[in-house]
Amino acid sequence: MSPNEDYVPPDLRQLIEQFLGDATPEELGRLVAGMGPGTEPGSAPVAPDFWKTPKPQLHPVPETTRGFLIRVDLQHTKPPVWRRIEVPGDITLPRLHDLLQATMGWTDSHLHRFRTGAAYNSPQFITPFDEDEGDDGMFEDGVRLDQLVASAGDRLWYEYDFGDSWEHVLRVEKVLATPPETPRCLKGALACPPEDCGGVWGYGEIAAWVRSGYDAESLPEQFDSAEDARGWLPPGWDPDAFDVAETNEAIAVALADPVPVTEELASLLDASRRRGSRLLRDALSVPASFGPTEVGAEDAARLTEPFRVLLDVIGEGANLTAAGYLKPADVERIAGATGVTQWWIGKVNREDQTFPVARLRDVARSLGLISVRKGRIAPTQAAKRCEGDPGALVNHIVGRLPLGRKPAERQAGWAALAVVGGETPAQRWHQDISDLMSDLGWRSGLDGFSAPPADSPTLDVLELLAGETRTGRGLSGIDPAVAAAARAAMRRP
Repeated sequence: MSPNEDYVPPDLRQLIEQFLGDATPEELGRLVAGMGPGTEPGSAPVAPDFWKTPKPQLHPVPETTRGFLIRVDLQHTKPPVWRRIEVPGDITLPRLHDLLQATMGWTDSHLHRFRTGAAYNSPQFITPFDEDEGDDGMFEDGVRLDQLVASAGDRLWYEYDFGDSWEHVLRVEKVLATPPETPRCLKGALACPPEDCGGVWGYGEIAAWVRSGYDAESLPEQFDSAEDARGWLPPGWDPDAFDVAETNEAIAVALADPVPVTEELASLLDASRRRGSRLLRDALSVPASFGPTEVGAEDAARLTEPFRVLLDVIGEGANLTAAGYLKPADVERIAGATGVTQWWIGKVNREDQTFPVARLRDVARSLGLISVRKGRIAPTQAAKRCEGDPGALVNHIVGRLPLGRKPAERQAGWAALAVVGGETPAQRWHQDISDLMSDLGWRSGLDGFSAPPADSPTLDVLELLAGETRTGRGLSGIDPAVAAAARAAMRRP
């Protein structure tokens, strides 16, 4: 029996259909031929030209910008997870990436790639992160959507998370004569799968378990218990839930331009973008980040109270103990006037045993408000210029932030300012700052894998401004004046 040249083994055909989508019969034939034996006995298979990735072909930029009604489908999900969006044709691929993340409900925690075909060797675009990894190709930056699609039925492919391989197909349903002022979602179905759930197969198992009412027989094998699984899932995750209003709110935040910031913070933003991370950008894009930067006279007096008490106690200068600490009487006065006495356990007459007072002194020194020389503590010339003027003292403090010289201290400081400036409730400061630092690539020195702690000299300042000496570690809620000071630090010339 002669071999059938058109025959493709079932397992291979299934694999091809899964990963190569709608490749043409000619392409499939070339692929199978390339997997066959080489021309000489015992030689390796010949690599076909099929695997070479051609460069994307772009349409000329249209003279008139139109809009597109697009359906986005998350491939291989049953029932399908999909969204319908209106998009202006001049949206660039990086912005389209932001839009898709918000529209679908992803967290932008992984890499992505746009392709012009279903096959993995289809023309594709690279990101700055790909370039840093040594990849070569056409950058997605500056490429417009209307250079890739032009008519109803045209498609674009978007992959997110190369591990779980979430494949999205964007299909143009209608060309709009007038582009929408801003992209928006019109309709959709089903919730976005949880991040890092194992791709389509893992998602299917988790969704089935939730739909079963958390039936023990349906618990996915990767979880030890139902409690473990429910703790891992996003809070309240329902595979059948979708809210178009919430989606459009997420789109508005994702596409908002970050608040104008200092050159150093702008550089950090660019570096984070090249890493494929966006938490810092998101923190600087929330509406509160665009709020006022002025601190009124009454608020300035309240915020700077701990520093003014310290300066009042030391006056023109005060002698320290032989060990270099504040004298007991001075510690007592500072603790009493700042509220520390009301909650600190034990006597408050020794600086080495009264951490809040020692911390206040360290922070004041870092801010350039006091100096220590030859056994004496004294106000600096900068502090003297602010005497009797809390507003001037706030301006001085803001002008020194963020504190620190090492990259970790500086970046933790910027993260703290971004979180506080976005009017995040104080009880969430530490967690959100830690998440930001992790997104920027920092890890804990304890095991090298955990998210780093939020602590930084800058956070110390912000917590003191927020009145920590009167409440201990129990800060909560939003203090608009502290948020304004943080925003002022980020936006100063």
